[in-house]
Amino acid sequence: MNIDLTDTTSSQINSALVKARRAIGSPATGMVLTLVIVTDEGNAYDALKAASDASKEHPSRILVVIKRPGRSPRDRKMARLDAEVRVAGEMATGETVLLRLHGELANHAHSVVLPLLLPDAPVVVWWPEEAPEHPSQDLLGRLAARRITDAQATEDPVATLGLRAETYTPGDTDLAWTRITPWRSVLAAALDQKHSAITSAVVEGEAYNPSTELLALWLAERLGVPVERRISDGPGLTAVRLETADGTICLDRANGSMAELAMPGQPDRHVALQRRETAELIAEELRRLDPDEMYARAIKFGVSSLSADGQGDKAAKAAAEKPAKAGADKAEADKADKGTAAEAAAQAPGAGEPAAAPAAKKTAAAAKKAAK
Repeated sequence: MNIDLTDTTSSQINSALVKARRAIGSPATGMVLTLVIVTDEGNAYDALKAASDASKEHPSRILVVIKRPGRSPRDRKMARLDAEVRVAGEMATGETVLLRLHGELANHAHSVVLPLLLPDAPVVVWWPEEAPEHPSQDLLGRLAARRITDAQATEDPVATLGLRAETYTPGDTDLAWTRITPWRSVLAAALDQKHSAITSAVVEGEAYNPSTELLALWLAERLGVPVERRISDGPGLTAVRLETADGTICLDRANGSMAELAMPGQPDRHVALQRRETAELIAEELRRLDPDEMYARAIKFGVSSLSADGQGDKAAKAAAEKPAKAGADKAEADKADKGTAAEAAAQAPGAGEPAAAPAAKKTAAAAKKAAK
């Protein structure tokens, strides 16, 4: 059932939701969360379709915030809210509300969304395209327990990862991280088997693919070895190679669907690593709403610690050598302090003489005087 509302308010939208529920004979909601999608008119359809498919696994109230600030000064001064209410349609199992915020109202989206949130249910905010620099400080982001961004949709994905590391707050996550979940699962299962120590790693993927960087960061942080990032023709992630004394552990996906896992001393095996749709990624993120500690550790490790394609392992080795360098610097400082203390003692009055020497001199002088 669809209800169109023009120049409306949040109160009228809530009334329309109740009316639509009663009309279809389903007054109970049975929804587990509120998903807020912040997008523009051009990307609203794709984002809504992905969220609607994910709602089949997680029944939710979907609020699509479409900001239309206007181009002319007159349009920017106007403040109008248009809404479209959809309940139990073909695309979703819950409730969907499209909110079009015109003019000045586009700068106050949180005041429109707040009365429409489900009571006593978690809130998730998703930015399919451009996200705020600090999602947790955004007015909509403050309402959410989980904030989902997508670095792959930005102009400079690698720089965006650096920004996400600087502004990370528990509850933040990125779909670039979600895309590598199957890769991490296969690699973790492979490393659970008996193998010799890993000495270095190489991650290959197409340029401007933040998932490649995140997988390399995860390996570097967890294994503590130099990791090199190499550019390939894609699609997406193509290969991971872990060097050991016994040989190379290789997970290679050349066609974007089926991968081949090769381990020293074992037969090669095929692993399904299909590239997933956005709906599957959103559904995975909605399964857990607690902070993702592994994502936090990986992204904070720093993209700069990875070595670039064809430039060797200098940056990663420098990161690995930090503890050793700190220990050497401390030893040098202690040595310098000891040398300074010895020099000061040598320059002190009476330095180099036994402690009893001054008293002996005084005794000899007194005896000589008495003899005279």
